Amino acid sequence: MRAVVFAYHNVGVRCLKVLVARGVDVALVVTHHDNPSETIWFGSVAECAREHGIDVIMPEAPGEAIAHVRAARPDMIFSFYYRHMLPAAMLALAPQGAFNMHGSLLPKYRGRVPINWAIIHGETETGATLHEMVAKPDAGAIIDQTAVPILPDDTASEVFNKVTVAAEQTLWRALPGLIDGTAQRHDNRLGEGSYFGGRKPEDGRIDWTASARQVHDLIRALAPPYPGAFCDVAGQRLIVARSRLADVPPPDLEPGLKVRDNLIFGVCGDGRALLILELWCEGRVLDASQLAALLGQS
Repeated sequence: MRAVVFAYHNVGVRCLKVLVARGVDVALVVTHHDNPSETIWFGSVAECAREHGIDVIMPEAPGEAIAHVRAARPDMIFSFYYRHMLPAAMLALAPQGAFNMHGSLLPKYRGRVPINWAIIHGETETGATLHEMVAKPDAGAIIDQTAVPILPDDTASEVFNKVTVAAEQTLWRALPGLIDGTAQRHDNRLGEGSYFGGRKPEDGRIDWTASARQVHDLIRALAPPYPGAFCDVAGQRLIVARSRLADVPPPDLEPGLKVRDNLIFGVCGDGRALLILELWCEGRVLDASQLAALLGQS
């Protein structure tokens, strides 16, 4: 079995290693240059490929790789957290199919940043799905999927680590059937699922009039190493990096950040509050006394 792999991020690294361990002849890896403006907290697919003696290219767009892929003569094409959709002409170069690993339990959370969206919407589980690639995003038949739990205080990076393991398990389990042609296809019932696009920086702004649960879910979905949920206080941009639902909310306070008994709370629109465990300002941790001064409470 000969394959071309489009990959990036930790899922890309682990799934590439699965292909190698299963004896797949990976003729070419297509990946991305790291963005210098992005925090790189994940493994390098390029380094992993080179360690295994696999040729690597980094085109600006997947269509630019089509001549290289054609020359590699793949039986299959795989996409593991590659950030662009592959054009139909590319998919047609793989006579035994093209397959993508998606970070949700399809058909739920098709589209961009599915782990972050799942946490924002308060889901209690997500997972990884291996599916056929077609022209429409995340719409092809499902080959296999593995679920993982989302605990009430899990951050996006913690869930991403679970999904990375789920992706590895799913691919390991599915590969023998893909190779010998016995893998079953299951309907990807799009009408029973959901689709979400990418998120913009402004989408991370905290609306303290929302419920405490909603605000907490936003904070943990965007917690570092992601950019972080934020609010502005006295002209300063504050990043709320960690929170927990408070057992006893401060009484009779308007929504927003407050300091009481040397603790930082986020009072929400439903009358409940969050205990703010980590608050940043200009890259530095802000303690309760510093926030009090910013709020004019000292």
